[in-house]
Amino acid sequence: MYLYNEFDDKFVRARVNQFRGQVEKRLDGSLTEDEFKPLRLMNGLYLQLHAYMLRVAIPYGTLDSAKMRQLAFIADKWDKGYGHFTTRQNIQYNWPKLKDVPEILDALADVGMHAIQTSGNCIRNVTSDHFAGAAADEIEDPRPTSELLRQWSTDHPEFQFLPRKFKIAVTGSPNDRAVTKAHDIGIRMIRNDAGEAGYEIIVGGGLGRSPFVGKVVREFLPREDLLPYLEAILQVYNLSGRRDNKYKARIKILVHETGIEEIKVAVEKNFLTQKKYFQAPSDALVSAIEDYFIPPKLIDEDVKGLEEAMLKNPALRSFVDTNIEEHRVPEYAIVSISLKPIGGTPGDATSEQMRLIADLAEKYSHDEIRISHEQNLILPHVHKSDIPALYDELKTLGLATANIGLVSDIIACPGMDYCALATARSIPIAQEISTRFNELKLEHEIGKIKIKISGCINACGHHHVGHIGILGLDKAGIENYQITLGGDGTQNMTIGERAGPGFSAEELMPALERLIAAYLDIRENDDETFLNTYRRLGQAPFKAALYPETADA
Repeated sequence: MYLYNEFDDKFVRARVNQFRGQVEKRLDGSLTEDEFKPLRLMNGLYLQLHAYMLRVAIPYGTLDSAKMRQLAFIADKWDKGYGHFTTRQNIQYNWPKLKDVPEILDALADVGMHAIQTSGNCIRNVTSDHFAGAAADEIEDPRPTSELLRQWSTDHPEFQFLPRKFKIAVTGSPNDRAVTKAHDIGIRMIRNDAGEAGYEIIVGGGLGRSPFVGKVVREFLPREDLLPYLEAILQVYNLSGRRDNKYKARIKILVHETGIEEIKVAVEKNFLTQKKYFQAPSDALVSAIEDYFIPPKLIDEDVKGLEEAMLKNPALRSFVDTNIEEHRVPEYAIVSISLKPIGGTPGDATSEQMRLIADLAEKYSHDEIRISHEQNLILPHVHKSDIPALYDELKTLGLATANIGLVSDIIACPGMDYCALATARSIPIAQEISTRFNELKLEHEIGKIKIKISGCINACGHHHVGHIGILGLDKAGIENYQITLGGDGTQNMTIGERAGPGFSAEELMPALERLIAAYLDIRENDDETFLNTYRRLGQAPFKAALYPETADA
């Protein structure tokens, strides 16, 4: 993984010292909150419902044990002993005191981390496939590209005050695990007919109050053209994006109102100028970045003991069935660690759990950890012989929940428990769903399903691309939950369709039980997923289950 050089360290320390002075002025009253707001946002500090919240960048979701241990140390020393992993592959601390934030940022800098550009109308933390560098279906590791983009975009003088925040995702696999089509720019690593490596560039995706599926602006872009091409897109957006209405300021609105063909013409025209004058990164820099992501040396050793251990332990077999994915090396596995225990808060990890994961990464996964946009953790390089021992150690701190991709593996935003923008609770709804279906013992019978919950229309819980999406709203002072069906965040991205009127918090769980019961009744066989059943039959049978009184009428 990428390590800070001398320039990086000086740059980040200077930002910390600058912010330290700004915090002191806020504390002594020299700065008002309104004056302080743009300064704190430049350093990832939000003012939430009850306290400040610090959002720490984890570029392309990659950590090592030293970084994870430092995150645990920060949680213990300056927060309440836990952190919250987000759909942007970041971590948030919900309770830091303002006076302590510069010290936290210094502690982050000690291990090559920061909170720069985790907020504001700039290019945010670049996200990527959480199986990068390990996945069997991968064309190429997307992390060197992601790191190049991080360096290019950090403190870019032209793009610090865009019309609105800007998000970029990169995937190196044809199976999109990075939700690229829901980003302002999505980058898919591909090969053309001649076998040359390059990129498919997607623009104008996004969720929120106006969800759009991104559109292809360039089918094949040579690798060397990536940065000038992105500069061309950003310049078109920076000049033409709306600044009169923040709800219409994202590039998705520009693409929608202008049309993709006109956007293509503008971008290509600008690109010709950019390519002519753009100072490309040196071959030495690109090579140095690539060297940071050389795959670990994996031992050539037969798998021993796993099958026997699974025969003796059905719980281990269940864990392997749900939490293990195919690795590019057959003797290895990608192990997902669920941060969704039954009845727990999705995405939360205690400091003790973080330290254990750091230990396990060193012991079993070549010191590599990944954060998924689905708020789980990944050990990407685990020899299959080590899975039984790894599982036993995960159990000691409640990290062996076998539910990846199942009904309790729910994405949920913080909702009204923390967020000042939220209009309804998300966390208690997620907890109730996972607890109830665990009581019903239906999770494995239901199979693969993605439930995503947002506590407001900003859609931080990605409800638009949930197979079942839940949007919490305020209706005359009462929490009301709308259900959308058929969303998909993969390479075949679709926006979920609203089923009908919303439900109160008390009505929601019975409605979901009816919905799932209907699915189990009408699916063709045990292997047909909820999404495939929905696509085959359409909304009608599901709507009838949600609103039986309407169906009877």
